[in-house]
Order: sequence, then C-alpha cells, then structure tokens
Amino acid sequence: MNDTDNLTSLDRTADRLLRLCLVLSWLLLASLFVVAFGATRARAEEITCVGRDLLAEMTKTDPAKLDALRKEAADTVNGKGLLWKIEKPGVKPSFLYGTMHLTDPRVLKLSDAAETAYQGADTIVIETDEVLDPKAPIKVMAETPELMMLVDGTTLDKLIPRDKLDTVETALSERGISLAAVNRMQPWMLTSMLAMPACEFARKKEGAAFLDIKLAEDAKAQGKRVAGLETIKDQLGAMTSLPAQFHIDGLIETLTLGPKLPDVFETMTVLYTQGDIGMIFPLMRSVSPDGSSGGNYAEFEEKMVNARNRTMAERAVPIIDKGNAFIAVGALHLPGEQGLVSLLKSRGYTITAEQ
Repeated sequence: MNDTDNLTSLDRTADRLLRLCLVLSWLLLASLFVVAFGATRARAEEITCVGRDLLAEMTKTDPAKLDALRKEAADTVNGKGLLWKIEKPGVKPSFLYGTMHLTDPRVLKLSDAAETAYQGADTIVIETDEVLDPKAPIKVMAETPELMMLVDGTTLDKLIPRDKLDTVETALSERGISLAAVNRMQPWMLTSMLAMPACEFARKKEGAAFLDIKLAEDAKAQGKRVAGLETIKDQLGAMTSLPAQFHIDGLIETLTLGPKLPDVFETMTVLYTQGDIGMIFPLMRSVSPDGSSGGNYAEFEEKMVNARNRTMAERAVPIIDKGNAFIAVGALHLPGEQGLVSLLKSRGYTITAEQ
C-alpha cells in the first residue's frame, strides 16, 4: 500500500469515527422530537436496557487491543475527567461539566463534587436553553422548515438505497414509527432515532428528562438563572450544512452497526461514569464497520466540532467572567486541542480537573 492509499484509509477511518460521534452527540436534538411520532410498544419500565461492556470483554479476549486503545486515549489532551474548575482572579470560580444526552440513571447521578458545584452555582448553562420550551422546535420548524425537513420534494425512501429500505422500516417499526410518518425528515434525524437504544427511546417517550434538561429544569425550579451557549437554529444549521450524502452514509453506518449499538451505548456509559472521555473515540473506531466512504471528515470536524466549540467558548466567556457558573455541555466537546478545556485555557483561565 502506498502513501496515498494509507492517507485514504486514514481519512475513511476518521470519517467513520466522526459519523458515529455525530449520531451520539445529536441525540439531544432527536430527543426533542421523540414524543411526536407514534406510541412506544411498551412502557419504559417494561423495557430492559441490554448491552455488554465491550472493554470488559476485551480484557479477556484481546488484552493487547485494549492496551493499544488505552494508550491512544492517554494521548488525548484533557481526555480524563468530567468536572473542570475554571478560575480567574477577582471572580468566583465557575465549573465546566461534561454530560451525556441520556436518561440512564447512572448518567443522571452527579458525583459529590459535581453536585456541590452545581448546587452552589448562581447560573446553570447548557448547550441550548431552548430545550426547556416544548414549543421551541415547532417554532423553528415553522420559521425554517428546511433545517428539519426535506423541502425540495425529495423523500427519504428515495434517498435511502433500495436494499436498505426494509431494514430501515423494520427498525422504525420496532420503535412504533412508520417510515411514512418521517419520510420528509432530514436524514440525520432518522439516523438519531434508529441509533437511540429502545429503552432510552421509551424512557423519553414516557417523559423522562435527559441529564442536560434535568439540570436546567431543577435549576429553574430553584430560582437559578439558566442560560444557553447555542440556539436550536445554530445546531440545526450546522447539521444541515453538511452534504446530504454524508447523512445518508451515516444512516447506513448506523444500520450496519445495528446489533452492536446496545453494546456501544453500554460501553460509552461505563466510560462516561468513569470520566474516561478520551477513550470514547478509540472505542468507536474499534467497532466501526469497514467500507464507509471518506472525504467529508475535515468538513464535519470543522462545522460540527471545532466551530461549535469556538462558539461555545466565546459565549461562555462573559458568563464565566461574572463568576459562579456551572456550564454543562456534551462531554465530547471537552477534550482535544480544540476542545472547550483547551480553548478556555488559551483565553487565560486557570482550569483544573476536579474528578
């Protein structure tokens, strides 16, 4: 294999990895629309989350591979820890906290340190405080339907490869949704629905709040100020700016992973509760199926990761400068040289991991 082939292979691997991260990080937005599509086939408490801890199994089946993944995770800048203390002379410290957009009880339970920081804060900040308004997505859809819907006459059943249509319809049916009901949705929304574990889907249908919303709702009930770093339009605009084929490829990727998804979610949840955020990227690459096309990685990374991180950091600065804030965003926004921790450090703040 020559150098060009090696680079192409790396691009494809990175593209697969980022598409998987896209599915998981955008479950927040998909959650806003769950209640709009049909009834679940069982109540949340009747559905048991299933999934194996892949890394625990790897300890026995492939310790060398696990060791390689751990070494890669160790090289991730700011890859360990969920709670970070932000300090600046003359103002009360603030905190940055990484979340998962899930209702899993393990995710909802804050550590003692995080609970203390949260309860003591004057201002609670999440990615977008518009999620507290159930009418907000409907308003956005009415004002800018192209951000959520296919408005050019195209439908998903025409975009999805014919040999995958039956699989898509079956997966939707298991969630009590017909393809006809979502046929004009942007494909990334369908991908998010299919990626969501059945138990998680059911809990959200029953009204359970995922961590970010729970933090904001509890804060509001306590009379605290609640703010957001982005708007729904910001997030949707970034997503829909990517090529349609990128999203279709993501849908196929999710279908291919199908049986592995419960295991991926379980393993990610375990890593999250341990604060091993830097291990999530190596994990996802290790389970990613072969054969996905590359070419869109750089565009995705810039629009969906780096650009959003820069926006969040910029909008967080005046909040941090007022002091005593608790800023909760998706954990995958924290690590890396262009992650929020690094970006805030570059602005002169002293930031230390608290757990």
